[in-house]
Amino acid sequence: MYKERAERRIHIQPLPLRTVPAASSPGLQVCREEMSDVGRDNAPRSRPVMSHVGRSATPSNNNNDEENPVPDFQYFGLTPRSPPSLQGFLEVWGVEVHARPDDVNKAQHHTQFYDCNNLVVRRGQPFQITVTISRPYKAQTDKLWVELLIGRYPSAVKGTYIPIYLQDELVKGRWGAKVISAQGNTLGLSVLSPADCIVGRFRMYVAIMTSHGIRRTSRDKATDIYFIFNPWCKEDAVYLSDDDQRQEYVMNDVGCIYYGTSTDVTSRSWIYGQFERNVLNACIHVLDRARMPLQSRGCPINVCRVASAMINSKDDAGVLVGCWDGKYIDGVAPTAWNSSVEILLLYYKNRQPVCFGQCWVFAAVLNTVLRCLGLPTRVVTNFSSAHDNDANLHTDIILDQDGKKMLELTKDSIWNYHCWNECWMLRADLPPRYGGWQVVDATPQETSEGMYRCGPASVIAVKEGQVCFPYDAPFVYAEVNSDVVYWTQQNDGSLVKGEVKTDEIGTLILTKQVGSDMRMNITDLYKYPEGSREERSSLETAVHFGVVKPEAPKDLPKDVSVKVQVDENIMVGSNFTLALEFNNHSNESRSAEVQIYGYVMFYTGVPKVQVTDENIEVEMEPNEVQQAQVVIKSKDYEDKLVEQLTLQFLITATVPETDQRLVIEKKVTLQIPKLRISVEGEVAYGREVSVVVQFTNPLTKTLEHLVLRVDGLDFTRPDLMLFSHLPENETLRANFSVVLRRHGRWKIIGSLDCPALRQVGGELELHVQ
Repeated sequence: MYKERAERRIHIQPLPLRTVPAASSPGLQVCREEMSDVGRDNAPRSRPVMSHVGRSATPSNNNNDEENPVPDFQYFGLTPRSPPSLQGFLEVWGVEVHARPDDVNKAQHHTQFYDCNNLVVRRGQPFQITVTISRPYKAQTDKLWVELLIGRYPSAVKGTYIPIYLQDELVKGRWGAKVISAQGNTLGLSVLSPADCIVGRFRMYVAIMTSHGIRRTSRDKATDIYFIFNPWCKEDAVYLSDDDQRQEYVMNDVGCIYYGTSTDVTSRSWIYGQFERNVLNACIHVLDRARMPLQSRGCPINVCRVASAMINSKDDAGVLVGCWDGKYIDGVAPTAWNSSVEILLLYYKNRQPVCFGQCWVFAAVLNTVLRCLGLPTRVVTNFSSAHDNDANLHTDIILDQDGKKMLELTKDSIWNYHCWNECWMLRADLPPRYGGWQVVDATPQETSEGMYRCGPASVIAVKEGQVCFPYDAPFVYAEVNSDVVYWTQQNDGSLVKGEVKTDEIGTLILTKQVGSDMRMNITDLYKYPEGSREERSSLETAVHFGVVKPEAPKDLPKDVSVKVQVDENIMVGSNFTLALEFNNHSNESRSAEVQIYGYVMFYTGVPKVQVTDENIEVEMEPNEVQQAQVVIKSKDYEDKLVEQLTLQFLITATVPETDQRLVIEKKVTLQIPKLRISVEGEVAYGREVSVVVQFTNPLTKTLEHLVLRVDGLDFTRPDLMLFSHLPENETLRANFSVVLRRHGRWKIIGSLDCPALRQVGGELELHVQ
């Protein structure tokens, strides 16, 4: 009778964790009980139904949030009918993980800025906990250890269940705990994690061995510990030796992103906000949504690759929906965002992709996610970036016989600029010299192994033409090294190759300087100087590994050249002039039949609408220079603008005497007045000040449906203000009050968005004493 009752009690209760004889090491079983359907009398079936019955392996453990209950007391053998006496054995009264920002752990681990009530530590580095017990600790007889668990199916084999035993000395590369103080009923422990442990949130228990079983502390979310990558630890794959670079690429939560064209670079500030409340949880949620196995989250290569796929929503319901058509009626225009925090918290709260993003938004949000997880990361801008659909070195532009671009046939494009990320890490899967900065790109351009993602690709490998190395090096190589090939379609449909331009792609690659808002030119990290011996060697290597290099066209006389000049800093709403200079370098007369087409362009190189169509003829005497001008009027483009305010002019010229064909593309970025942001009141900690934002309409028409977004006042959400209209030459003024509750540098960033005028921004930097 007793035996039958005992068996039934075992079936009714949750399955105990793996029973452990007193002489062996304690541990947890990889299993989860799921009770079967009960009958009408609520009696359970004769045996529990397991979620993985019939499987030789346990279910996937790919969610940091999921967990199973852990018994406070794990009996050896059958559960007795009455609780046994545990007199004389230790009892844990409390566990303190020292999670306050000014306490020992966060200060030593450089995590004091995380707005998180839990302890955040960097792996490979000791941290301290204090255990309060029922009596003084006796090292010779008391058996006490710490347990860390992550996910629903903890396993010691996969590193998701970690028993940490007390030992005399901590050993690098291994889990361990050491008693550093024992005073009365208080036990101070130093706990060490290996430098390759899983990144995520672990549940922590303190366990004590008794003669009847294992006694554990109750589940307490306050003792959960976040482990992240550690650029300060030499044994971590993301170790970065330079402290100034660590401060910039890990700790800096505000940065600059560059855009425009290589001859007209503009910058905008961005709030990465990797330390703000719930951002760390949102970043872990991103990996959970990807169903990334927990045991693979200790590898920075895997984390970057998964994050690259998840920041865009293209095939996995990731964070951001990409949109490049200028229609943002059911979301926020990409140019209106100022902060990653708002985007990530919206995704974390609603569990739905956020609308909308373009390349710099994808790069900024990925920058936040990776810095938050401890990876040194920066945003990089490649100007004149080739989007080469087949990742060779041809960017093919198809023209008709009148010199007009044939959009239906031209599939490749040249983006004015393209933003991606670089992450710093050791590449254990590559030869030693190919570690360091790695390209990771979250913008959904082309698929990689069936998903829209790119990288990590070694920057050194790209420079050396070693495109055989994973991941996606051929695509990145083409983005910075493609030749632009112009083709002319004949009446019979055949294509005749024209000019091949070898120096128009990857003309300038920028990132933010360490410790300042100035820009840093890193073009030489990606490519050797054009025409150098090293550049030819790199190209030969890339061709050897399968990259296709276009052949040069047949030699034709090139005795006529064309230059195009445009005034600098052309304000939107203004008329301006294209100045063309034709130079006859021959000793004979030449003529030129010139076609000029102007387009309003998206920054991706895709035209929205044509605004100019001019034809001129130029006669040149031997060695003569002739000039011509074309006036572009604001009324022709003002009502057709899209974000970035870019106009592109395609100038083609045919020299009848020699059949020479010249092609020049000139991009003009119109300037927009900035938001004027100022502060009224004393800038000091704890003081309330008024932030004033002003903007004057530069267009010759009324702006309607304006949204003013100001970030940096409340660090987890923007302040919004709506305006129905703003007449021509009128000034908008808005006031916001904020109490300065942070010391040091404080950036306030604003954007103004409306259908007729986007990319309006401004910023103010405060230094709070």
